[in-house]
Amino acid sequence: MTAAHVPAPILPGATLGVLGGGQLGRMFGMAARQMGYRLHVFVPDKDSPAGQIADSVTLASYDDLGAIERFARGVDAITFEFENVASAAAEAAAKHVPVRPAGSLLHATQNRGREKHALSGLGIPVAPFVLIEEEAALEAAAQTVGLPAVLKTTAWGYDGRGQWRIRTLDDLRQAWAELAGTPAVLEQLIPFTAELSVVGVRGVDGQVALYDPVLNRHENHILDVTLCPAPVPERVAKAALDLARQVLSELEVVGVLCVELFLLEDGSLLVNELAPRPHNSGHITLDAHVCSQFEQQVRALCALPLGSTERCVPAAAMVNLLGDLWQAGEPQWQHALVLPKTHLHLYGKSSPRMARKMGHISVTSDTLEDAERLALAARSQLTREGQPSERTGA
Repeated sequence: MTAAHVPAPILPGATLGVLGGGQLGRMFGMAARQMGYRLHVFVPDKDSPAGQIADSVTLASYDDLGAIERFARGVDAITFEFENVASAAAEAAAKHVPVRPAGSLLHATQNRGREKHALSGLGIPVAPFVLIEEEAALEAAAQTVGLPAVLKTTAWGYDGRGQWRIRTLDDLRQAWAELAGTPAVLEQLIPFTAELSVVGVRGVDGQVALYDPVLNRHENHILDVTLCPAPVPERVAKAALDLARQVLSELEVVGVLCVELFLLEDGSLLVNELAPRPHNSGHITLDAHVCSQFEQQVRALCALPLGSTERCVPAAAMVNLLGDLWQAGEPQWQHALVLPKTHLHLYGKSSPRMARKMGHISVTSDTLEDAERLALAARSQLTREGQPSERTGA
């Protein structure tokens, strides 16, 4: 893009709109306010995490395109904090103000079938897959992909929701019956050795900035621990960065995007999913990097120069805090915070339900092993009785 075609920057003092009111919108809003912007959140629910820190809140359904357009007329630019907003909402908003990333990217990534076809069409490696839209296609799909496999709904799935592990054709028929005719993707079950992710950002001028690949560990399909940088060979890290750069560039993303990857035993990589917004694994950038993923989202949205993705520390680890920790009462925050280099981030959610992401703890250190040990110790101490202890194993 030539300098003459680069949009004018949207400067501090302007009002930024967010479709969605969760923790990603909250942390985006914190970055925006720090940089001098005002925040207007569009969300269906009262007392949302993002709404709590916003200057203005519009309470309406994402399907209410009239409300979306009125919202758009009151802000200077719009982004979204989760991809399950209908692309029609982004398109309605784009009639009035810049929407970044564009609704076309949202349309592609909110449907697994479209996303996988887009990636494979660009020559980006993905697991073998087949789109299933009718019961008659089940047997042929199983033969094409091979079993075992994973059946995934094409839309509205995250944190393991809408997924079934398939070992036999009978498993596939049973899972399909539960879907009641909803389209799905049957994907070969990949024997990966690790799950990695790369958070990157692309500006309106085509500039790309990438964070270090991180290693993610999951429990019950929900991200549990992130380690930064990923403890992988340099060639694997470079390959992960190359794939992320290709995705950002080929899809002409303007904004933040996370590329989730499977690392195979031979050192090769497959792209598992894309998230066209800040990502849970990227929360580690708040405490470990010069410029966080949320500040990058503000910069890209406002056509500003991108920030540095340099790490400020040798290593960092992050652990998620789920609603399970509240089952015996309020966690003992003092027990975690007594540990060195521990950072607590809570999302402002009022009802701590099982498996609900309520916050995270990140720890910076000189070594990856020490960062992980301290992060896990900090979380384990939250349900501990008695006085805080600086003994990391206590």
